[in-house]
Amino acid sequence: MLSKVVIMAGSFEPKHTTSKLTSDDIIRFNSTMLEATRSILERRARTLYTIHLLRMQFYLGDESIFIGQTVANTIATQKVASVEFTILTKVRKNCTNNDLLTYGRQFMSFFDSCPNTFGCLARLRLENLRLGESDFPKIFSICKQLEFLFLYECDMGIKSLLEVEHPQLSELVIASGCLERVHLKWAPKLTILKFNVFRTKDDPFCLGYVPLLQTVSIINTAFSWHKMLKLSELLGKTAISNLHLNFKSEKVSEGPQCCR
Repeated sequence: MLSKVVIMAGSFEPKHTTSKLTSDDIIRFNSTMLEATRSILERRARTLYTIHLLRMQFYLGDESIFIGQTVANTIATQKVASVEFTILTKVRKNCTNNDLLTYGRQFMSFFDSCPNTFGCLARLRLENLRLGESDFPKIFSICKQLEFLFLYECDMGIKSLLEVEHPQLSELVIASGCLERVHLKWAPKLTILKFNVFRTKDDPFCLGYVPLLQTVSIINTAFSWHKMLKLSELLGKTAISNLHLNFKSEKVSEGPQCCR
């Protein structure tokens, strides 16, 4: 009768560990995740009770495909209202370019193996991916039910442009990465937009059709090479009601153009 099922790789990690994860660790965590997922979900096969939330957190690896396929079978045979994936990488911070490229290829291999699963996701958290130019449009087209997307250090290369077109997306969070700009071309249900640390010299985003945008958060340590953000130009065509700014006491202008 459980209506909320949360299975997270972090539950199987040793507490208070300071050592770096090894490939064997990832295999062990994901194998335990897979075993737990199958044990819980497959035993519910004949129940009439709805899973209102299925939240999964696991590491990117060969076992990811089997986890994704198990979730796909559950979606096909049971009532599942909302599915959320958080996909972690072995190296969490300070990834090299080779790491980003490797994780990007691994993720797209996983994605291509489980299109039915990703097509039903409501929330998705990704980290440390360098994808090809056609990959994000593919992700947006397959993940038709996506309402929340969190991207940490995800891009298509240094100074790349991310174009967002999605009918259901209501919240987008961009954290770090080498994106030159995010163009919110068409997101009719987007209400929350958050940017946390960006490296571009220019405006981090530009707005297209976002009629419901209400909340914008921009957090960044502004350096000498950063452009002064003119909020009247950046947000002038919106009707936002909640604006959060934190520039770490740098590059702050008090002119009338800032808060129109």
